Amino acid sequence: QVQLVESGGGLVQAGGSLRLSCATSGSIFSINTMGWYRQAPGNQRELVATITSGGSTNYKDSVKGRFTISRDNAKNTVYLQMNSLKPEDTAVYYCNANLRPSIYSGYKDFWGKGTLVTVSS
Repeated sequence: QVQLVESGGGLVQAGGSLRLSCATSGSIFSINTMGWYRQAPGNQRELVATITSGGSTNYKDSVKGRFTISRDNAKNTVYLQMNSLKPEDTAVYYCNANLRPSIYSGYKDFWGKGTLVTVSS
């Protein structure tokens, strides 16, 4: 069974920084793209950043230059360094991994349970 566990969320003042981590464990044959999404109260879940197995990245426009996504393929872990945080970054942040649980299966999307980031003004 595949598990994604996020950590690193919390309360921070505007202008501050946080680093999120997401560790993937369980039956994993290979991982394709990993990413971070977020959902603020009353809003739909939205893409924040993604990174491919080769290291190519993609960011939501409003976080470019402030957030950096990275991954450690040996540890099956993805990170999100968030700097210059703004109150509008407040949301539950979810980790996503597109992976093959075994050689006999195709790629599927798996999600973590989320970690809350609150940015005070």
